[in-house]
Amino acid sequence: MAEPEAEAEDLDALIDDLDFLPGHFHLEMQLNFEPRSPASLRARDLKLQLDGLRQELQLAVGRQRLAVRHLMGTFAFYLEELEEARERFLEVAAEDPGNLNAWANLAHVYGRLGQEDEEETCAGRLPSLMGLAADPEASGDPQLRAARCLAEQGYAHGFDVGCASPEERARVLAAGIALYDKALSYGQQIPMEEKRGWYFTMATLFIRLDGIFLELDREEQKRLPAFNRTLALLRQILKSSDPHHRALAWCYLGILLERKDTFSTTPMGVHDCGYSGTDPLDCFGKAIEIAKDQPPILNRLAKIFHFLGKQDMAIGTCNMALDVLRDPELNWQAYYTRAKIHIRVYLHHLERAKLGLGGMPDRNHLACAKADLEEVVKVCPGLKTYLDLGQVYYYMGVDAVQELLAVDESALNQALVFLAKAGESELGATLPELQLLRGKCLRIKGEEANAAACFKRAVELDDAGSSHTEGFGCLLEALLAQWSQAQLSDGELGREVDAWLRCAQGKYPAARLRQELQRVWRGHTDEVLGLARALVAQGRLALVRLLFETMERDIEGTGARQGCRAFSF
Repeated sequence: MAEPEAEAEDLDALIDDLDFLPGHFHLEMQLNFEPRSPASLRARDLKLQLDGLRQELQLAVGRQRLAVRHLMGTFAFYLEELEEARERFLEVAAEDPGNLNAWANLAHVYGRLGQEDEEETCAGRLPSLMGLAADPEASGDPQLRAARCLAEQGYAHGFDVGCASPEERARVLAAGIALYDKALSYGQQIPMEEKRGWYFTMATLFIRLDGIFLELDREEQKRLPAFNRTLALLRQILKSSDPHHRALAWCYLGILLERKDTFSTTPMGVHDCGYSGTDPLDCFGKAIEIAKDQPPILNRLAKIFHFLGKQDMAIGTCNMALDVLRDPELNWQAYYTRAKIHIRVYLHHLERAKLGLGGMPDRNHLACAKADLEEVVKVCPGLKTYLDLGQVYYYMGVDAVQELLAVDESALNQALVFLAKAGESELGATLPELQLLRGKCLRIKGEEANAAACFKRAVELDDAGSSHTEGFGCLLEALLAQWSQAQLSDGELGREVDAWLRCAQGKYPAARLRQELQRVWRGHTDEVLGLARALVAQGRLALVRLLFETMERDIEGTGARQGCRAFSF
């Protein structure tokens, strides 16, 4: 017994002395921690992320493809698709026999499969590859293998799942950047073009991290060092021979130059890197110029412009991609992104109309989105396309002011058909937005009970910490409608509202929940007062107090805003 114990102690001591460990399954990402959400919702998030990685693989070049395959294998492992995970890691090992993460990940998979001999064989390769064996058999520089191992691990941190707050996402992104820094310290001999690929991923992580800091309203002095360093990284990436990296680097530079105005004084990195007076629009223009003959890069730029809210620029970029390659089978992404832009523009104008800040939204956006999505569904039918078509047909079927009246019954029916197709997939059945949209269609058709069932499912499927409270608000409205139509008794309404409000309090941020309650209160004042009377009669005084506190704050907030406007005037 003494010898195995001594060997275990030696192994523990060796691990403690190592500066890093190969593999992805020990990384401090939420992916590797105990899941907080139910198994079905975690599986949904993993599958959605895996779908994104498949698209990422199409754009990845060189050794970055290995980093993507590692992640695909890791997600497959957590989805209990062990054979798929094994195949992904074996692909990496076949392409790069010295890849440390491949052998460490394979050892982990074989361990789960109970194949101990294979597990020991894979783990046994690592000491030689890492330069730890007395007489290593592997040729090549262990330092280079270590650097690439760390870079692949850093890349993984951009695709974590399960983060419940901006602070958690920031911690994971910072950990990924730290791994790249360590990779650079090991990789003095890494070819410069490969290093620029690392710089590109680092810049991506830095920009996402800065976006979180802006969201959290962090002090500018805490943002400044990373901001300046990102500018320096982009200056290096602009020297790359890879047009994809070069085009996106110009786009990223435009984003940072727009953000420089969020600082009290221009960050010194802008001057140090020679970007004084550079217009962000010129940067976006250079990105488009580099990508003008390459639809995959144009499509990526269009998605970024769409995310930034630059919808005219995004549509123009999609049109350029389609001018180069119009065949939907080969370039469906351009049609799909253009459709999403039209939907977003329509919804933006609809929200303004609801608030009395603008005229009727242009329904031509819906017609354009429908035409593009119909091209996509012919060649690439799937969950997202069906869901988006369902959304377009829903808005074609309801009024363009308050979404309260049916203006095209056949469009609403067509929306339900596409939503049913989306719901046929295992993944579709777990999407809260699908249930919300189905409920809204059924509500317009007068099927309040069916609509309420959909809204309940939407709330159940929402992640803890989600700010998407619309499903809960729609559920309250559906319950009030059933009560006012005598489909629910006072007692049934009280029990339903009590139960679902408790559920919502445990799921949504308090401020967002209060805003949703205020919206329902403003739109259904008589029904809410009737609900309060029913709750008093049932002795649910805590619930009544919460409702009236919400109303009181709403009235106070309105008064404060009116006073502010009068003073300014």
